[in-house]
Amino acid sequence: MRFARAARSVAALSCSIGLSAQANPALRDGGRSEPCASRAPLRRAFFGDTHVHTAFSFDASALGVRNTPRDAYRFAQGEGLGIQPYDAEGRALRSARLARPLDFAVVTDHSELLGEVRICSTPGMPGYDSLVCTLTRRWPLLAYYIVNSAIFNIRGPQRYSFCGPHGERCRDAAMAPWQEIQRAAEEAYDRTSSCRFTSFVGYEWSPNPDSNMIHRNVIFRGRAVQRVPSNYLDVPSAEGLWRDLSEQCLERGDGCDVLAIAHNANLSGGQLFRVEGDDGRAIDAAQARRRARLERLLEVIQHKGASECRVRGFSEDELCAFELLPFATMDQHAVKALWSRPPSSSYAREALADGMLQQQRIAVNPFKFGLLGSSDTHLGTPGLVSESGFPGHAAGGDTSRLEIPLRPDRLFFNPGGLAVVWAEENSRDAIFEAMRRRETYGTSGPRMVLRLFGGWRYPADLCDEGDFVARGYRDGVPMGGDLPAREGDASPTLAVWVLRDAGAAGEPGGKLQRVQIIKLWVEDGAARERVHEMLGDPANGATVDAKSCRPEGPGLDSLCGVWRDPDFDPAVPALYYARVLENPSCRWSARVCLTNGVDCAQPKGVPSELAYCCEDDVPRVIQERAWSSPIWYTPSGTEAVSQTLR
Repeated sequence: MRFARAARSVAALSCSIGLSAQANPALRDGGRSEPCASRAPLRRAFFGDTHVHTAFSFDASALGVRNTPRDAYRFAQGEGLGIQPYDAEGRALRSARLARPLDFAVVTDHSELLGEVRICSTPGMPGYDSLVCTLTRRWPLLAYYIVNSAIFNIRGPQRYSFCGPHGERCRDAAMAPWQEIQRAAEEAYDRTSSCRFTSFVGYEWSPNPDSNMIHRNVIFRGRAVQRVPSNYLDVPSAEGLWRDLSEQCLERGDGCDVLAIAHNANLSGGQLFRVEGDDGRAIDAAQARRRARLERLLEVIQHKGASECRVRGFSEDELCAFELLPFATMDQHAVKALWSRPPSSSYAREALADGMLQQQRIAVNPFKFGLLGSSDTHLGTPGLVSESGFPGHAAGGDTSRLEIPLRPDRLFFNPGGLAVVWAEENSRDAIFEAMRRRETYGTSGPRMVLRLFGGWRYPADLCDEGDFVARGYRDGVPMGGDLPAREGDASPTLAVWVLRDAGAAGEPGGKLQRVQIIKLWVEDGAARERVHEMLGDPANGATVDAKSCRPEGPGLDSLCGVWRDPDFDPAVPALYYARVLENPSCRWSARVCLTNGVDCAQPKGVPSELAYCCEDDVPRVIQERAWSSPIWYTPSGTEAVSQTLR
């Protein structure tokens, strides 16, 4: 009986939530040659990486990376790839391959210096013999630090003189790699009915004014893109980026569509979530609406740390310590004496809460972000985020070094995470729409499957029925959505369903430990938060054998439940998101110690690169996790930004 009811629900919902090009002719992924043979009206989870650098990025090139956008897309689809360092004959001394291919990926090379990288690597081009280019080829790491300090890390950067009058020579040189990025994405996109892999054209806009990272990854829906990507040298503010993307894409009238993903809030010095415009005044509703239309998502985990929350300050949540960087800006990382704590507004929770405060002020929420993860790999290796066998994301960068490093990355960095979207099919239209409506979540690497729905009348036994997903959509909204109008005196009710990562050969998935609901709300003009334990058991006794990194103890394959807010106040704006925790497992740095057979009983025999293995200040055990996008509650009478913002 319950299966018949589920079938009827699926049929009814296939029209109400379908968003593929077949269902909606307004969607435009550049024209598929064939519709996808497999389509799920109630949506499937697709795993990808929306933050990938190749040799086209100045920093990756200076760090010895040779892989191109084409290489990156091949890697994402399961092909092996050589990675640095390289020997004297140019042969890669290491290789990598994903245990499981990705469903989608976006190469997001830095738009800054695309032309300069082209000039410095192409003999005969004007500027090839310039001091900067010569330095880049002969002493790449030195050039990396010099160029970073002269271009990215200052306000009002200027192009180098070899770029010619007004920088036109470098702008012209940038066209070839930009076109190559587009061709690589088109070649990788599976337009057949198999729909095995989806690629998008994208880039990263990468300012670090005063060393505060305010980067965004820009992703285009289809073939229609900006003629020239926006970059920090020509577009030095976020407000300028929104204006560029609106004028040069959205308002062109040729189907160009775009969104942006903010990242590394943890290294932004609080500047990523500014509520002032370029004129120094508080943003108004029109400015907030433009930002909310374009900036739909926030990267909550990547190679350079987690950006969910901090342990002290706004949050007292001890689990915020997960992959938390010990410094506030990237220019501090090399000298421990310079380390300082990030200022306020440097983490997702702070921004999400401030968005509700701004909505009370101007009736628009500029920080209505969905959450996802990605790698920020600089090796051209999307999805290479396993703690086991992690090769770093820009290791062996000194091209004078021909040996494979024992310690593949800096200890405070991590392998990064994955972006997950709920979409009807693996196509540009479906995945882009999922990102736009924020039906996304991020993981720290594992491929756990997470559903979150919010409504007013989910029954306590919803998980016992056969139509959990169908009723989730029918009677509420999925992650990323706004709760509908309140029904009577009901309280917000969340339905959560999680499956553990099933794993793959050589990469077993971890067992689940628990699910938490994080609630944020604003009260008396201030932001509040509370972490609710929902499912599972934080004291389940699961541990890790330090000698083998083998997990021990009980864990769960799935978790499902319904939670009702016990402290709901209908007059107070609020949001809710789910955080899923696996059982404890070994961190990548501990696995390196194990692989190299470090014996701390014989300290004189431990290489200096691995001395940390015998110290206590580097975490050995972590809990992998996933973060859903929030679901928002807005009191009646307060304008809510539309979920689609078309």
